[in-house]
Order: sequence, then C-alpha cells, then structure tokens
Amino acid sequence: MDKSLFSRLYGPRGWMVVGALAVVAFIVFPLCNLAIPKDSLFHIPDYTVALLGKIMCYAMVALAMDLIWGYTGILSLGHGVFFALGGYAMGMYLMRQIGLDGVYHMPLPDFMVFLDWKTLPWYWNFTDHFWYAMLLVVLAPGLLAFIFGFFAFRSRIKGVYFSIITQAMTFAFMLLFFRNDTGFGGNNGFTDFKRILDIPIATSGMRMTLFVLSALVLIAMLLMARWIVTSKLGRVLTAIRDAESRVMFSGYNPVRYKLFIWTLSAVMCGIAGALYVPQVGIINPSEMSPANSIEIAIWVALGGRGSLVGAILGAGIVNGAKSWLTVAFPEYWLFFLGLLFILVTLFLPNGVMGLLGGLRKKIFMRSKEAQP
Repeated sequence: MDKSLFSRLYGPRGWMVVGALAVVAFIVFPLCNLAIPKDSLFHIPDYTVALLGKIMCYAMVALAMDLIWGYTGILSLGHGVFFALGGYAMGMYLMRQIGLDGVYHMPLPDFMVFLDWKTLPWYWNFTDHFWYAMLLVVLAPGLLAFIFGFFAFRSRIKGVYFSIITQAMTFAFMLLFFRNDTGFGGNNGFTDFKRILDIPIATSGMRMTLFVLSALVLIAMLLMARWIVTSKLGRVLTAIRDAESRVMFSGYNPVRYKLFIWTLSAVMCGIAGALYVPQVGIINPSEMSPANSIEIAIWVALGGRGSLVGAILGAGIVNGAKSWLTVAFPEYWLFFLGLLFILVTLFLPNGVMGLLGGLRKKIFMRSKEAQP
C-alpha cells in the first residue's frame, strides 16, 4: 500500500465516496430491518434503533465540540445548554401535539393544566407549528451563542476563564429551567410525547425514520465540518488555536472567526438536541448539568482532538459503554468515566485516532521497507 493510496482515501474524493456509501447504507439498512419479521433473530428491536439514534445525536455534539475545541482551541464547558435548548424547542412542539380525548392542538400543554396555568406564555405562541419549532431549534442556541460569544471574545476572555464562564452559564440555565414558573415543566421537563407531524412516535416506522434522519444529518455535518477545516477558514481557525497573537498581527480579526465557529457549533448542538428528544422521549433540565458538558469534552478527548472522525468515535465508545455499564454496573459508571479520562490523558494524549494514526504509519513504513 503506497502513500498515494492513503492520500486518495483521506482526500476530498475519498470523503465524498465514504459519505455516499454511508448514505446508501443508512437507507438500505432500515428498509431491510422493516422487512424482517420482529420475531426473527436478525431483526433489530426498536430499543436498539432508538439507542443508535441517540448515540448519533451525541456524535453530532462531539463533532461540534471538536470544531470549537480541537480546531480553534476554545474549550467550552457549556455545550450542554445549546443541546438542551434545541431539545426544548422540539419538546415545545411535541407537547402542543399532545391532545385530550383524541383532540389535538389544545391551547395549553398538559403540565400547564396540572399546574393551573390559565393562559399560554407568549414564548409558547406558534409552537404548535412545525416550521416555527424548527426555526426555534436553530435560533435559540444560535442567538444565545452569538450574544455570549460576542461579549466574551471582544473582552478577549480565553483559556480556563472562558471554560469557567461557559460552565457558569450552563449552571444558571439549568437552575432557571428547574423552576416551575418558567413554563418549561420544571424538574420533570417534557415527556409523554405522542405525535410528530400528526404521526404516532411510538411506531417502528417512525423510530426508523428518526434513525435515518439522524444518520443523514450526522453525515451532512461531518462533510460540512470536513469542508470547513480543509478550507482557508479552517487554516485560520487552526492558526488561532496555535498562535492567536500572530494571526492578529497578520491582519486577521480573530473575534469574527471565533464568533462564527462558536455560533455554528451551538446551532449544530441545537439540531442534535431536536433529533434526540423524540427518540429518547424526554427532555428535562438535567441535560444542562455541568457534568454533561464535561462529558462532551471527554468524548472528544478520547476520540482525538482535531480529528472529526475521532470525535464521532469517542462519542460512540463512551456512550456505548455507558449504555452497557449503567445496566450491568450502574453504581460504577462514574468511576469508569473518571478512570477513562485519566488513562486517556496519561497514555493517549492524541486519543484513539492518534493511536490508530501511529499504527498506520508503522504499517506504511514496514510495507515500504519490504518493497524491493
């Protein structure tokens, strides 16, 4: 295997081929699974489909974190709030779809009726329209990120100080959403969803549709992120990560670049949250907990900072292990997460992708030495 082959595999054409194959695979897979009888050994149950869809949503968040941390050098410990805001925007629409006695689009969601609310809050207006909810999915995290980033980056807040204030922001929003008088369900949040676009959610067809949609969005985000990091914009972002002062002296304004990628990263998290909620069936303030945002950084660190595929791989490894450990050893999950982060820091500073990259170089060198 020569070096040119590696160049083709990791070049633009190789990525486009991988994306096309992935799209075909994620279309063929659900069609085949729906055709297989449910009592068959080869049929994948709805629970597994929903779990895979949830992990893909987490992978989108890891991808967003890698753009801002791995390529721009800005460690955010507040991406959980952007994910949750997108989820709440979708949840507001789903709650408006819940009806009583078969009648949908009631004036008040059921939890507001329980809390004896008399009128719908102004910020709930138009949330019974799908298009408006999708607009909120993008605007809510996007505007928050833009406003927050504008003042933070203009003030040249960076490093550990930026990480601290992002975590403070997440904690503040979590406390706000825990309150019953904010109109977001308080501690319980939103749950018991019934329909989306007047189609029942709890059906194999809808679960598979959400799975396919999550896969396609993840592929689109991966290709978009790949285009960004290989463009001039990506080179400027990497330069900001490595030497921001030199970038400034070269005539570039780092604030604009950081604000753009920061806002884009937040929007990606919001879209992931919107796809996450109907597949999991619940959204509550615990999604905004600081621990969740720290866990997102661990996914990227495990997979490998500055590697888009590594971020997806890290999210898959951690959440796949979490799904198994929380069932088999629920009391030891947090210890495992802490141990994993320590081991990665000590022995895998470049993550799993760094390890695979080192093995790839060794294989290439050996094959080159073996050539006559």
